[in-house]
Amino acid sequence: MHDMESLEKDIEEIMAAARQYGLDHRDMHFEICPPEVLYSFGAYRMPTRFGHWSFGKAYQRIKTEYDHNLSRMYEMVINTDPCYAFLLQGNTRIQNRLVIAHALAHSDFFKHNAYFARTAPRTVLESMTVAAGRIRNYEQAYGRERVEQFLDAALAVQEHVDYHHSPGTGRRYPAGESASHSKNDVLGFIARFGHGLESWQRDILAVVREESLYFRPQLATKLCNEGWATFWHLKIMHHLELTEEETVDFARMHAQLVQPSRLRVNPYLLGLSIFSDIDRRWGRDTVFEARATCDDPGLLRNYLTEELVRKMDLFVFRRIGYEWRVVEKDWQTVRDTLIQNLFNCGHPYILVETGDFNGRGELYLKHYYEGVELDVHYLEKTLPLVHRLWGRPVHLETVLEEKEMLFSFPGDKVGKRLI
Repeated sequence: MHDMESLEKDIEEIMAAARQYGLDHRDMHFEICPPEVLYSFGAYRMPTRFGHWSFGKAYQRIKTEYDHNLSRMYEMVINTDPCYAFLLQGNTRIQNRLVIAHALAHSDFFKHNAYFARTAPRTVLESMTVAAGRIRNYEQAYGRERVEQFLDAALAVQEHVDYHHSPGTGRRYPAGESASHSKNDVLGFIARFGHGLESWQRDILAVVREESLYFRPQLATKLCNEGWATFWHLKIMHHLELTEEETVDFARMHAQLVQPSRLRVNPYLLGLSIFSDIDRRWGRDTVFEARATCDDPGLLRNYLTEELVRKMDLFVFRRIGYEWRVVEKDWQTVRDTLIQNLFNCGHPYILVETGDFNGRGELYLKHYYEGVELDVHYLEKTLPLVHRLWGRPVHLETVLEEKEMLFSFPGDKVGKRLI
């Protein structure tokens, strides 16, 4: 257990080391949280947010993994100004020292990475609190089940927003603009032009869209952000004077964090490896430049080298018949496959083709196929939810087995046809 007096001294020492290395984090607030509170924050992704059953589901998953010692959430850092870092109650001193160094680097990343420039960190906690209060009022006025069903539909398409527009302002369509124009902000388009939406429903769509825009940079920079934080906690911990026992404990904890996986990319390991390689090849100025300008595809495209791919033994694999097989080890193919998987934060790219299909106000969406098919089961579950939001028949064009297909939901069941 880490006592408060030594914790305060450690925070001061680690902040001094961070400044010495050139990190420029926001003002920091550290709080010690019991596991139930920290996991609740992790499930909601923030200390305060509207309620939804999916957050409870996420909480149970995190708690179950903790109860069975499958994983442990040592801290959580949120993109606010001042920046809040929540430390798990019961952390040892060496665990807290590592996560404090890690949190300071996250705070520096939030402050300086270009993708976070529009996230309104000073007001986000207040705006989420106010929005949660409004949604609770809607539950009392219109019934909890009705509001929850509407939230189910809104959250099903929450990733399909145009994050080049600032949160807090909402997208403004020119007066008199026709609903037949193509848009890349599906949720914003529905909120603006959806048929029969009541004012409280448009407000919920606006809330979901604003929060999705706030979280979007975190999805777009997962590899960069975790790699950056791991790169700096490693340097800061080496800077501190540790006892022999603390050195062993730190090495064990760090090794668990960057342990490679045979089935997926560990963002802590790959991000750390890339920033370390940049530091070795091009120097510290380039390290800070990459932190300020890159999202995950940009970091991979610019700095994942052939030497690093071979050193980390990265490869492409896929299922062939009943077996998973390595199908490609060419470094450029490996790099391009990683980039493709992270494009649009890993979500399919869906655009609004028209909101007046067939001249009857039907919604026509198009999936821009780039070699990866949609999950048909998910598609057929999502179209009825989009219909619930739009209020009229909805259609989605995509490609399956190299054939152009149109899925439609007029209100009773999902159909499909070749086009």
